[in-house]
Amino acid sequence: MFKEVSLPLAFYNRDTWLKVAFFGICVFMAGFSLYFTDGLVSKLEEREKQQIELYAETIRYVMTSDENADINFFFERIKKINENNTIPVIWKDGSGHLNSINIAMSESLSIEEKQTLLQSKLKEIIAENNKPIEMDMGFQKEYIYYGNSKLLKLLRYYPLSQLLVVLIIGFLGYIFFSYSRRAEQNRVWVGLAKETAHQLGTPLSSLTAWVEILRNEPTINPEIVIELSKDIQRLETITTRFSNIGSMPILKKEDLEEVITSFISYLKIRISTKVHIEIKSALIANQVANVNKYLFEWVIENICKNAVDAMGGTGDMLIYLHEGKNNQLYIDISDTGKGIPTANLSKVFSPGFSTKKRGWGLGLTLAKRIVENYHEGKLSIKSSELNKGTTFRISLPKPAVS
Repeated sequence: MFKEVSLPLAFYNRDTWLKVAFFGICVFMAGFSLYFTDGLVSKLEEREKQQIELYAETIRYVMTSDENADINFFFERIKKINENNTIPVIWKDGSGHLNSINIAMSESLSIEEKQTLLQSKLKEIIAENNKPIEMDMGFQKEYIYYGNSKLLKLLRYYPLSQLLVVLIIGFLGYIFFSYSRRAEQNRVWVGLAKETAHQLGTPLSSLTAWVEILRNEPTINPEIVIELSKDIQRLETITTRFSNIGSMPILKKEDLEEVITSFISYLKIRISTKVHIEIKSALIANQVANVNKYLFEWVIENICKNAVDAMGGTGDMLIYLHEGKNNQLYIDISDTGKGIPTANLSKVFSPGFSTKKRGWGLGLTLAKRIVENYHEGKLSIKSSELNKGTTFRISLPKPAVS
């Protein structure tokens, strides 16, 4: 039933490609950062492993060499080992005794307490999944366990921080694009509305003058003049509606049932006689709400005309006024039309989405803006079922008791 139509209002989505491009750049930056950092981590892991292997080789050399061994070999390696001051290392000899470097321990601890602490640290190091280095001393095998340096740990978390930054930038960019789009839409709405009101003003003045001439013409049927006057008043109402768009309209306490009944009386004689409209109210007598009558009637008109179109000019429409939760007044407008497919429920209020081949897709969008932006209410689809009908709900806050 519902379909999207190609409209001049397509400029609402012209920044879509910018969003896609921006999102693509963010993904590329995140991917490149992860790839580059992963390479650095791999190289640093290999370098640290080589340092520990050098340490193990030095220990094995010292422990197994004779007195005439080249001692310079030992000192050269010790010099290189001292360059490592962040990699935690634990040496476990054949008897199970533990020695360590780069693990802070208080000098006041006893030997037993130091061994207990090193046992705890050893479990943490093993949990980092670095394969221990085996040293064959000839008479026994000993092992070197090592953890990751502080730099390596920071690099492991660095991609996550980069990804978080990219996500934040992407989120801020999305907000910026959305805000820009809404601002552009608002400028278009205001400009179009003001220009329409301005353009209608001149012919309306002329038509009013012609009606006065016809009113004094004895050969003209007075009923025709009366109907022409009503249509001119209708055009004046429409002009007032457009002039209120873009500026904060004046809200007054109006009897909701009276406003709706008055408008429906006007609407009934201008739609198909096969559409039966019924108004029911469960509100207390003279229940008022803060509304701008001209704009609120426009909301009712747009919803009702969409309902008439959905029913194909034949069916029943029910307007039910009742009180809801949290001091809200509900106006439910139900029809017996074709209903809205579930896939299209989220598109109904979007600019450019229409059920008609020649529709502009602005009626419900405008109605939602009027209710939510100017009346602090809410317009939503309460329910819809294919081939059974749809119910729109207008929610308005009850005025504060003065």
